[in-house]
Amino acid sequence: MSSHAGRILTTHVGSLPRPLDVTTTIFKAERGEFVDKAEHEKIIERAVHDIVGRQVDSGVDIVSDGEMDKISYATYIKDRISGFDGDSSRTPPADLEDFPGFLEQLAKSGGTPTYKRPQCVSEIRHVDIRPVILECEIFRRAVTAHSPVGAFLNSASPGVIAMFQPNVFYTSHEAYLEAVAEAMRIEYEAIVAAGFILQIDSPDLGLGRHMMFKRLAEHEYLARINENVDALNHALRNVPADRVRMHVCWGNYEGPHTHDAPLTTVLPVALRAKPQGLLFESSNPRHAHEWEDLGKIHIPDDKVLIPGVVDTTTNFVEHPRLIAQRILNVARVVGRDRVIAGTDCGFSTFAGYPGIDTDIVFAKLRSMQEGAELASKVLW
Repeated sequence: MSSHAGRILTTHVGSLPRPLDVTTTIFKAERGEFVDKAEHEKIIERAVHDIVGRQVDSGVDIVSDGEMDKISYATYIKDRISGFDGDSSRTPPADLEDFPGFLEQLAKSGGTPTYKRPQCVSEIRHVDIRPVILECEIFRRAVTAHSPVGAFLNSASPGVIAMFQPNVFYTSHEAYLEAVAEAMRIEYEAIVAAGFILQIDSPDLGLGRHMMFKRLAEHEYLARINENVDALNHALRNVPADRVRMHVCWGNYEGPHTHDAPLTTVLPVALRAKPQGLLFESSNPRHAHEWEDLGKIHIPDDKVLIPGVVDTTTNFVEHPRLIAQRILNVARVVGRDRVIAGTDCGFSTFAGYPGIDTDIVFAKLRSMQEGAELASKVLW
């Protein structure tokens, strides 16, 4: 998991815009309506084949399946492990609480997802390996057809599952985390066994500060996210570190972000996690300056940094020269062989959620590839 190819490789966080037939069938299943299984699989297979091809055509080296068959990066697990049911109340991020007019505007415009977010109401255990096996089989066929440099599949961290699916069953947060981690271990190991890089999505480390942990004192917040990392490491105990990368962020939404924890707080905790690769936001206006702080943080020699060099909340297409500058800023701190160019977050965190125009998404990815080429000419 490095740029030993003699150039800066490119990747992204995972989710990509889903076509209409995909979102239609996903939401039918979510509503409990009849969905023809064979037809559903054909729709997903076609979408994955197309999205892998479009990534390769756009110059992305390490591709994903776009998370085509997932309604979101965290709540999809209710169909794979037991213990979740119903819905749970929402509380807005702390930064949006400070700007109620903007929060109301978002709600009225459909800018916040409204699908169910279940709770943990009974024992957590893994009950169905078939969805991840099918996911791997469909992705393998698409990868074989398009031959990217590398391929990864996303899976939710125990911490983010606990953040979005509140626990009303287990007697403690630690017990809940332990149960989730053991259940998710099976999915993690299946993805790696299928030959793909496993990406752990763990926004709980950053986003959690102004959501689930927004009422906690700083030391309590740090204790919780360290517990989350411990649970993840336990779940990854049978997986080699160089087959895993982890994404941390502060929430993939356009907003004030005035309560975001600084990178100097989040990164040291994230670096305790087993995954060799670390994806993090470094392009949005609230965090673009923090590359300067990388030199203040002890980054183990075996870690590979995958900074976001394009924003995922704006339809601006970043200029390749700006992207190259962002890559060079990080490479000059940790070395060229320990940097891969990435995106701040996913481009379609929630199925059907209005975000960046699909064609602009791929224009951004193409610009990222061009920026990586410019940076490579400087570094090699």
